[in-house]
Amino acid sequence: MLKSLSQIRKFLVAPNTQPVGRDELQTAVAVLLVEAARRDDTFDGVEREKIEHLLTAKFELTPEETRELLAQAEATADRTSQLHPFTRLAVERMSPEQRVRLIEMLWEVVYADGVLDPEEDALVRRIAGLIYVSDADRVAARQRVLARLQH
Repeated sequence: MLKSLSQIRKFLVAPNTQPVGRDELQTAVAVLLVEAARRDDTFDGVEREKIEHLLTAKFELTPEETRELLAQAEATADRTSQLHPFTRLAVERMSPEQRVRLIEMLWEVVYADGVLDPEEDALVRRIAGLIYVSDADRVAARQRVLARLQH
């Protein structure tokens, strides 16, 4: 009975926030990247291309699979403002090194348009905390991205 009650509460508190269908981790990562791109109230072609590139490389997807994943992530992000279901999956299914790489991917998305908005910075900081990436590792990931952008 307790399990059923717990499941009902979970559904009532967070409807439609669980990634479903394709690999849940792929969806979770894609949603977090979309949230980063949208945080400054613009989601332009440069940011979209960056996300597509990152997802293709990370998950070894075809261009069609990447477009489908991105469309699913956008639809999922439209339905929820919660990050927890997605960050929880990252913690459960990614190694500490992979979670640092996820933070690096987020930095790549927020810097894709050449400008770091304070809302984007706050989001990356929040996600890093939720996935147990230290401030030092978050800052180091940012520095790696900035160094690559200068070349």
